[in-house]
Amino acid sequence: MELVVKEQVQKELDHLANKDVYIHLETTNGAYASHFDETFFSSGAYIRNAYLKYEHSKIAGDGPYRIGLKTTIGWVYAEGITHFEVDNQNRLLLAGHDFNGKLAVTLEISETPFE
Repeated sequence: MELVVKEQVQKELDHLANKDVYIHLETTNGAYASHFDETFFSSGAYIRNAYLKYEHSKIAGDGPYRIGLKTTIGWVYAEGITHFEVDNQNRLLLAGHDFNGKLAVTLEISETPFE
């Protein structure tokens, strides 16, 4: 994955606008490791293969970045994005890594379902 280049990510987001796409959105702040520190409150969110069409998108911030996808009934939103790539299946993969390099958020957009 590469560090986010706002203009390049916006171009990729625009390319997928107004198409039927599948979304994978996941956040974590260490939910799998919370048993090591009982005072640490862990949380996370996960959705995979949500099928939607977004009208337009916006990448904002100076890094880490916020990305919003505007649908006809609301928004899909991810904050903390630091890296991106378009893989060999033409899926837009966006990730946010914390200051220790651990994955904190991922937003992935594909015209085909995620396996």
